[in-house]
Amino acid sequence: MEPRRVSVCALGLKNDEIDELAADAVVWATQHGLVMGAKSGGTAPDLAGSGVQITTVHAPVSLSPVALPRREYERALALSGVISSLMDAVSRDRAYLRETLEVAAQEDPFTGDLLKLMNDIEAEVGPERMVDPVTLLMTRSDYMLDEPSTRMLQVEINMIAASFASLSTLVSRLHRYLALRHPGILAGDADANNLPENEPLAGFADAMGEAVRRYCAHKGWEAPRPGASSAPDAPIVLMVVQPGERNAFDQQWIASTLWERHGVRTVRKLFKEVAAEAQVGSDGTLTLGGRRVALAYLRAGYTPADFVTESDWQGRRVLEVSDAPKVPNLAQQLAGTKKVQQDLARPGVLERFLSDQDAGGLRAVFAGQWSFEEFDGAEARGVIAKALENPDAYVLKPQREGGGNNLYGEDAAKVLRAGGRKLGAYILMERIRPPVNKTLFLREGVWAEGDSLSEVGVYGAYVRVGSDAPAVNCAAGTLIRTKLESSNEGGVAAGFAVLDSPRLT
Repeated sequence: MEPRRVSVCALGLKNDEIDELAADAVVWATQHGLVMGAKSGGTAPDLAGSGVQITTVHAPVSLSPVALPRREYERALALSGVISSLMDAVSRDRAYLRETLEVAAQEDPFTGDLLKLMNDIEAEVGPERMVDPVTLLMTRSDYMLDEPSTRMLQVEINMIAASFASLSTLVSRLHRYLALRHPGILAGDADANNLPENEPLAGFADAMGEAVRRYCAHKGWEAPRPGASSAPDAPIVLMVVQPGERNAFDQQWIASTLWERHGVRTVRKLFKEVAAEAQVGSDGTLTLGGRRVALAYLRAGYTPADFVTESDWQGRRVLEVSDAPKVPNLAQQLAGTKKVQQDLARPGVLERFLSDQDAGGLRAVFAGQWSFEEFDGAEARGVIAKALENPDAYVLKPQREGGGNNLYGEDAAKVLRAGGRKLGAYILMERIRPPVNKTLFLREGVWAEGDSLSEVGVYGAYVRVGSDAPAVNCAAGTLIRTKLESSNEGGVAAGFAVLDSPRLT
């Protein structure tokens, strides 16, 4: 992104004022761990862990928070518990998942591989073994403020590797620091009542700690305790990661916070390392190098690129046949596919899993969504014709996570015109039209002004034991991602957006 150097920016700030803000932001971010691995940086292969990064850069951020209506922000937070309960119920209904994903699994190989693995394991170990004694969900439901309706509308639900909980916590602190340190420059941001507390890092770490404690109680193990030395045989958390992960510090913040608050140690491994080192006992206990695993936390496994060899798939399979809580397990991951989310928006489907009241509240944030199971049917032809009349009003979504996968405009129109069975790998979604804001972007020490759009993610933490009511079900915090108006995609790690925080109006 080329910097736009202007004498006075659209926010009313002079260049020297912005330079001062940017310098303070870079220093604060570096001092407080608001960092990512540098693109050109290396790793220390001889150190413990899957490639410890030794060269860092501050995470891409905005220099001031984005204005959001308090009513809609709080409404999105209030829906978090309903969404977590919904996704838990959907993931437990494997018959529904099989039926709903039948066509998508045929046309999208990765979805098909995940569904086949779930079915194969269920056939091998039986349906009872597929039910973990402790369930943990760490989700993120993404929204955009739709300017025509002035309402938050849901973009998607992330069930695997919901990232940036740690760095989002730090961005909120950074913006509060800048507002208090520079009240003359950021006068509109100085009211602390408009800058909400945001601690998803603690929220996720505490949910993980609670799940570990509950699972240890189920197994009759002594649970780790904060402030105590880690015994050699103490249960651990296994974090499955990708090689060369630039966003490792966001993950490692969770590991260190889990240790500080709950005394639980985290071990990072690749899928192929899990395949080589992990074993599952006859009672379902997962061990890694002889250490008992009380929780498997996946920050990998959401893209086909994570499964290059058969050993990668074997690593995922080993986790799944154990009774250790998985975040997520296969059914939970499949519940987060775009096709399932589209199906849940159909009339009457939410009521299969939720009360009428909760279903009504959630349906109010759904944008229009369509699928293409009957490729030559009248309904599919009508949907395609409508989208081709105005392709910019829609987005075509594949069954993928991680950013950079959606199709817009003419790219979407080409796929729609081609038609055929391959459309079964996509859903069509009404495009949300958020308001355009002025933002000061900061990347690698260089600021730039630009017209921007923002997306709000609400983290959900959910812990359930057996068939009991949830022990934890809450909104853990929020993620704000702001991107240039000209960018269709919004992933920070993928390079499309910066981290932001809300200023409530």
